[in-house]
Amino acid sequence: MTRAPKPRLLPTVADLRAAKGRRQLTMLRYFSLDEAAAAEAAGIDIASVPAEIVLDPRYRQAAPSVFSMTGLTHLQAGSADDYLRWSGDAINRGADAVYCSGSLRTVEHLAREHIPVVGHVGLVPARATWTGGFRAVGKSAEAALALYDEVRAYEAAGAFAVEIEVVPAEVAAAISARVGILLWSMGAGAGCDAQYLFANDILGYTEGHVPRHSKVYRNFAAEHARLQEERTAAFREFADDVAGGAFPQDDHILHMGKAELDGFMAGLERRRATTG
Repeated sequence: MTRAPKPRLLPTVADLRAAKGRRQLTMLRYFSLDEAAAAEAAGIDIASVPAEIVLDPRYRQAAPSVFSMTGLTHLQAGSADDYLRWSGDAINRGADAVYCSGSLRTVEHLAREHIPVVGHVGLVPARATWTGGFRAVGKSAEAALALYDEVRAYEAAGAFAVEIEVVPAEVAAAISARVGILLWSMGAGAGCDAQYLFANDILGYTEGHVPRHSKVYRNFAAEHARLQEERTAAFREFADDVAGGAFPQDDHILHMGKAELDGFMAGLERRRATTG
């Protein structure tokens, strides 16, 4: 008799740390409960999830064993205390960690209260103006050393992981090998601790530019377009059926028994006679 496989357990921060240098973890950014359920079924390790999804009461039914991070950028969160209050609520409602693009002082403020914090280095969209816009970071020796210092500063502030985005692979690998903090790579090569892609890129429904570091595995844009055509056609057929009398038919409605119908019609006539 074949035994059913044991269900996956939700990893802890300690589990993720223990995997450093042992295997590459997988990480997704996704945007719906359906995508969360698919990530669970596919065995994805980590996810970055919008707050409205991860804090939905149904989320943990969809993805019970995906380590799930959510968060706010420093432009959204307000003060360090605001960040802390929001983070505490998110953890209480099911998030496993909190993303923070704020200052190291804010990261330290959260970590001091035992909030699992993830920082961000390299191309950080909310801070891209400081690094020259949406382009690679760390291509010179000086810039790469500054990245190393920034990762070490996050580690000293208490973050347990950082996203490292669009950084030369050699630089990211060298930094990862010299720090205890986890590096989650988005376009920074395989020398980090996790490989991170957006679900919309993987599934092929990104609108506009698809980043070079992404890989498209399916063409959901074409499927969505096909489904929209089918949706429109179905609505049009319904409207035509109503206009032509083809809907509703007998199998779409119910009928009253003859005796009851006769009684109802007679009652209507009496009411008309008494009310005029």
